[in-house]
Amino acid sequence: MQIYRVGGAVRDKLLNYPCHENDWVVVGSSPEEMVALGYRPVGQDFPVFIDPRSGEEYALARTERKSGVGYGGFTFHTSPDISLEDDLIRRDLTINAMAESDDGSITDPYGGQQDLENKVLRHVSDAFAEDPLRVLRVARFAARYAHLGFTIAPETRELMSAIVNRGEMTALVAERVWKETQRALCERSPDVFIETLRSCGALAVLLPEVEALFGIEQRADYHPEIDTGIHTLMALQQSALLSDKATIRFTVLVHDLGKAITPKDILPRHTGHEARGLPLVKQVCDRLKVPNQHRQLAMVVTEYHLMCHKSLEFKPENLLKLLTVIGALKSADKLDDFLLCCMADAKGRKGLEHQDYAPNTYLRAAREAVIKVDVADLVANGLKGADIGIHLKQRQIDALSQFKQHYQP
Repeated sequence: MQIYRVGGAVRDKLLNYPCHENDWVVVGSSPEEMVALGYRPVGQDFPVFIDPRSGEEYALARTERKSGVGYGGFTFHTSPDISLEDDLIRRDLTINAMAESDDGSITDPYGGQQDLENKVLRHVSDAFAEDPLRVLRVARFAARYAHLGFTIAPETRELMSAIVNRGEMTALVAERVWKETQRALCERSPDVFIETLRSCGALAVLLPEVEALFGIEQRADYHPEIDTGIHTLMALQQSALLSDKATIRFTVLVHDLGKAITPKDILPRHTGHEARGLPLVKQVCDRLKVPNQHRQLAMVVTEYHLMCHKSLEFKPENLLKLLTVIGALKSADKLDDFLLCCMADAKGRKGLEHQDYAPNTYLRAAREAVIKVDVADLVANGLKGADIGIHLKQRQIDALSQFKQHYQP
């Protein structure tokens, strides 16, 4: 029985890149022996065990054979005579098909170290094309390491396109697509994830609402980059600089979906794209089973991001309405997230990446002015129910009127 550290932990150690997880493979053992040694079985499809001391997963070396369509269309075989090389060849990329023994020596039968040195993402074998999930994984690794200069090998891109062209992407269940998408959005360059999916045709299958943005023109005076798809990628880049939260990055990805269905006779203007985008955002969230926290922020930003950009022009009553509908009066965190998304949108334009975003400080200050309004005397004077709300709203409007008169950035 031999135990090896495998996969991402080995890859990132060789890259001197942060990694917080270990994956282990056990060669020459059996489920019965693992249980006898105190490991707790957890795998449903193939034998995986938890070390009760560390909480880390240990998988028996295995081979796999294509038996159906999609990510789950495989049968697995484990036995003590399966070699480490047999286990490693089933992995996706050469840089993920290395193992490290207890003494630190590296087993690298498929050229992973050379590809790390050359900064290439290359598939291990033609079996890569049997698993559609690998299209998403390669796109995620491209987003993870793009800043280091990594590129996808041409032959691997061809296999990714072949998977898409065979229609296998449609066999992926929503939970798997969302899990990989969420992880990719949290990588260093989430825009590269979208670009990679688009280049092999997968974006049109998995996120057709985003694919539809490319080629849609915008007014050059507002968007020097012109193309709405390019703007979305630029805004996604900015969101990655502003926040590491998946909620922020997902929201920025989908905030302009309504521009894809702008009536052609009003282009390059996009009047009303906010309202047009709401059903599309809901459609994406429903299809991918996006968590409610992401959905709620995406819907709010889609509907009100243009109002945020123009908020310095608002009259006090409209400013109060904006702060109310985005949830800012109830939660400073909701305002923070909303503003980060709107800031990424504003900065995601050619030549405007470094501009200040005035609504950021303005709306924060406006919120402070509103929440300082006191209602204790209204209750003491005998007002009740709706009357309290009416008087409170007027005081808040008055407070914002005073705020606007004296506000200095």
